[in-house]
Amino acid sequence: MLVFDAHLDLSLNALSYNRDLTRSVREIREGEFAMSDLPGRSRGTVAFPEMREAGIGICVATLLAGCMKPASPIGSWNSPAQAWAMTQGQLAWYRAMEQAGQLRQIRNWEELRQHLVDWHADAVRTPIGYILSLEGADSLRDLSDLETAFGQGLRALGPAHYGRGRYAMGHDQTGPLSEDGKQLIRKMDQLGMILDATHLCDEAFWDAIEIFEGPLWASHHNCRALVDDPRQLSDHQIKGLADRGAVIGVAFDAWMIVPDWKKKAHPKASFDDVADHVDHACQLLGSTDHTGIGTDLDGGFGTEQTPSDLDTIADLHGFFDVLQRRGYDDRDLEKICHGNFLSLLERAWC
Repeated sequence: MLVFDAHLDLSLNALSYNRDLTRSVREIREGEFAMSDLPGRSRGTVAFPEMREAGIGICVATLLAGCMKPASPIGSWNSPAQAWAMTQGQLAWYRAMEQAGQLRQIRNWEELRQHLVDWHADAVRTPIGYILSLEGADSLRDLSDLETAFGQGLRALGPAHYGRGRYAMGHDQTGPLSEDGKQLIRKMDQLGMILDATHLCDEAFWDAIEIFEGPLWASHHNCRALVDDPRQLSDHQIKGLADRGAVIGVAFDAWMIVPDWKKKAHPKASFDDVADHVDHACQLLGSTDHTGIGTDLDGGFGTEQTPSDLDTIADLHGFFDVLQRRGYDDRDLEKICHGNFLSLLERAWC
């Protein structure tokens, strides 16, 4: 079955982790043996061969280079100019992967429609489609950079990440959208971009929802009712997103899956625990229309922080088996695996 993964930090892994994603996960792990400079070393889960094995024909792939404070250990820079330069380097890597026949950028509905035709005809030879998103807006020196990025194919943007941003506060902070943030949201509307509500603190979340009139999603989020942390979506937020026709991608980061997770002494997270988040959202909303997949795998972590039954992203099939055993029928699985995000894009781009 075709899988649409709404959040993968591919360029972060290629450039910050120095991973050649054209190689298998096993080969990448062997090359990182005994390295410990970054979280998840020698425990990565994502590479192009395993994405294909999982059936991931389309993903939302990020640019990620912030300058928020306090700084994250990965992907943080000391000025917007440095962060902007890093995103341009990441974009150059995506272009190189396009030239190598590994990836295909999707910028509009016609390109998406043709990609689906090609993928279903020959998934082996068709490049993996990607929609470009910016995670955290602080690399934008001003709104002219947003126009430039849109011209380069940027189609989705999450204004916040971690920390205190110039445009919006991350989920670990509090506060409303800044004036620059409000102007950013309005400019996104003018350009016809998709707003990613992920990582916004509660106050900024509702500010953004009120101002933004266009299509939105929450690319990689789980439920606060099950894991009580501001990083997760409250039931009120889930309903607010559904009222706007949004889709929420369930994430596979262990601390977002089970409560009180700690790296060195933690309860095991499993596919069943991830399925609990899907169940909660679907039961809350009364349908499967607003749930999708946004794994965030290798988003600054590896198998030390994934469900215990996932070794690589190819193992996503096991998660779909769990959903099937819980009573999700073929139509439900199609919607969760790809249909809901594709329907959102059709509404946004047609």
